[in-house]
This record gives sequence, structure tokens and C-alpha cells, in this order.
Amino acid sequence: MPTPSTRAPRRDAAANREAILVAAAAALNEDIDASLETIAARAGLSRRALYGHFANRDDLLVDVFTRGAGRLSALLDPVSHPDARVEIALFGATLWAEVEHIRVSAALAVRGPHRELVGTALDPARDRLRGTVERGMDDGTIRTDLDRETVTRLIENAAVSVLDEATRAGLSDRAGHRLVILAALSAAGMGWREAGELLDRTPELAFEAVQGQQRQEAGK
Repeated sequence: MPTPSTRAPRRDAAANREAILVAAAAALNEDIDASLETIAARAGLSRRALYGHFANRDDLLVDVFTRGAGRLSALLDPVSHPDARVEIALFGATLWAEVEHIRVSAALAVRGPHRELVGTALDPARDRLRGTVERGMDDGTIRTDLDRETVTRLIENAAVSVLDEATRAGLSDRAGHRLVILAALSAAGMGWREAGELLDRTPELAFEAVQGQQRQEAGK
């Protein structure tokens, strides 16, 4: 009679690839220079097994960052509000709720050597923001001293700057939530007092409300 093997069953290729991507995102957040050996070990695989899916570290980074960018874009699909300013604030808060735990790799993805590829993956989110900015400009709630594309880029760059500041200053989740909203609204043309008042009087923008919505979406 053959002796039963005590080795764990091998995961299939799709499961291994998923494990590598999840492990890479976590490792890069702790150390942006994390080695392939570190990532492979975290995924429970050998470096050789990792190379079966990715030719080199650069290829892995591209997949990690573009996958994350695509997820962020999808998160914005259900975000909507009749007030363009609140919708912009919700965009920022929703993204913060998703990326605050991967802020290091997210900032590098947007500003690093793979920013063009990541930018393409973020195009759906950028189109949503562009439409919201145009709506706000039409009804006079968003600044009109600059053209639509410039305002859209300013808002996007403001959100990325919050990632940098959050990393540098070690901001809490709640503090980052407030900062990303204020930064986005400031780029949209609001004064800091006016932006703070809008945030405080709008229940949908409360930290608990956005976090709850994210948990609800994650559970679907």
C-alpha cells in the first residue's frame, strides 16, 4: 500500500499568484524596498515559484500597483451626491478609507517610475472626478478661475500629497480622513473655514459614516 503523503496539497497557479500579490502589497507598505525573497516567504512560496509568475521585481510592482489602482477606481462607482463639493469630498474620503493602510506603496505608485501605467488604470476614477468638477463649475460651487483639467489635476494631486503627509507625520485614520477632504475642497476653490464647515455639517462626510459604507461595500 502506498504511504500517504504528509505534504500539504499544492495550491493552483491562480491561488499562488493571488497570494504573491497580496503579500507584495503588504510587504511594500512595510518596506518599499522589500526583496522578492521577503515577498515570496510572506506568500508561503519559494523565490523560484514567484519567478514562475513574474519575470522580475519590476513586473511584480506593475501588477501590484495597477491592480490597486483598478480597485480604487471601482470603489468610486457608487459614490454620488447632488452637491459637487460633497461628492469631491466623498471621493477623497472613500479613497483614504481604502489606501490609508497602503499609503507608502500608493504614493510611490502614483509618483514613481510606474506612474504612467498606474495613471491609465486610474482613468475611470479621473473621468468621474472630471465630470463632478464640470458639474460644480457649471453651478458655481467649484472654482472657475482655472480650466476643468487643471482643477481636476489639482484635486488629484492634493489627495496624493495627503498620502505623503500621512506617512511623514504618522497621521491617524481619523486625522487623514479629515485632511484629505480639506485638501480636496481647498484645491476645488473653497477656503479652509468654509471647507471645515461643510465637512462638519454634512453627515455623509463623517469618519464613521464613510468607514461604515466601506465595510458595507466590502461585505457584498
